[in-house]
Amino acid sequence: MFALYAMMLILGWQAYNIAREDMGIGASAGILGLLGFLQFIPLFILTPLVGWVADRMDRRWIVRIVLGVQGMIAALLALLTYNDMVSLSSIYIISVALGICRAFLGPAMASLAPNVVPKESIPRAIALATIAWQVGVIAGPGMAGPLYKVAPFLPYAICAALYLLAMLAVFLITPVPRSEIDRSKGPLRQVLDGLSYVGTNKLVLGAITLDLLVMFLAGATAMIPVFARDILNAGEIGLSLLAASPAIGAVIVATIFSFAPLSRNVGNVMLVSMAIFGLATIGFGFSRWLPLSMLCLGICGAADMFGVYVRSSLIQLHTPDDKRGRVNAVSQMTISASNELGDAFSGGLALLFGPVAAIVAGGTGAILVTGLWSRLFPQLGAAKTFDPPQEVLDAEEKMRRNVTRDDETTKKGL
Repeated sequence: MFALYAMMLILGWQAYNIAREDMGIGASAGILGLLGFLQFIPLFILTPLVGWVADRMDRRWIVRIVLGVQGMIAALLALLTYNDMVSLSSIYIISVALGICRAFLGPAMASLAPNVVPKESIPRAIALATIAWQVGVIAGPGMAGPLYKVAPFLPYAICAALYLLAMLAVFLITPVPRSEIDRSKGPLRQVLDGLSYVGTNKLVLGAITLDLLVMFLAGATAMIPVFARDILNAGEIGLSLLAASPAIGAVIVATIFSFAPLSRNVGNVMLVSMAIFGLATIGFGFSRWLPLSMLCLGICGAADMFGVYVRSSLIQLHTPDDKRGRVNAVSQMTISASNELGDAFSGGLALLFGPVAAIVAGGTGAILVTGLWSRLFPQLGAAKTFDPPQEVLDAEEKMRRNVTRDDETTKKGL
């Protein structure tokens, strides 16, 4: 996460500064939105494929390969930046490549976790994983700005090394148990089964689509370079402070969950947190003082962490293992749609109405959507705990019996 978010922040900063040489603020903000759109396109196209791959192939090898490719992309960016060869066209191409990598990485990583963590520990594990993730989100953007000021190529060079270390760490994961795959169905039918499960499970569908729409409308992160340079006049240091602020709020909440996991009224907690997210986004749009802007973004991060924690726990615990790759692929697509496509939406609004109006309108829309979703999906408010349905418990018991039988067969063979 350190490497990914550091790279994305500097890519956005470089794109915005290149565009500002020939364009106004609104048009340059639109360029930032385009970067998000370019990352979303491959994920949208590849979602059915990557979910099927994550359910059919060794998830560890998918993660290893993707991390290696991302390391090579970071090294290429370091080389281009060092030789002053970065252009908008090269940034566009690299954004698409990163979108492809993230499309394959997300479902494999998310589906691997329940295979190595006991079911009853998954909510706590999600909190701990999120702490590590958000620390990377803080440290990545937090260090990227100052490192860029020292030498523009330096953030990318460090990211390349970090991707290599991450790939080596995944090689330490030993083989994990997997559910049996129904091989009587063809690939297309298996893909459709995953999509059908999301559509028929109203709790999972409501959680996924709520996150999609709220983050799509109220995503403020794409506009951070605009606010840092032209509204708050905060420069590279302010850029890093603003980019790290949401993650600081998220880490605080995730740390609390790691010691005291949420266990009651989980659905209502998610609904309230999404409304708070919209309010904090409105506050960020109106702020003209860097500390207040950081506070609003920190509240956004904390509220989003509540939503991420509840949504992730519900999806992992309410989805059978043999469908987790495909369901997590759908979840990732909606998350990316809310983030990358949301960035494009914010950029488009900023182009038409200005960045401040875009942020305020998005926050207002998020509040309205949350209220509407509480009515359309009463299953969300009715979700009191993370307890999985019986069909998932039965599937897990079958998987444990299969693993035990395989172990006994191996021992007899020896």
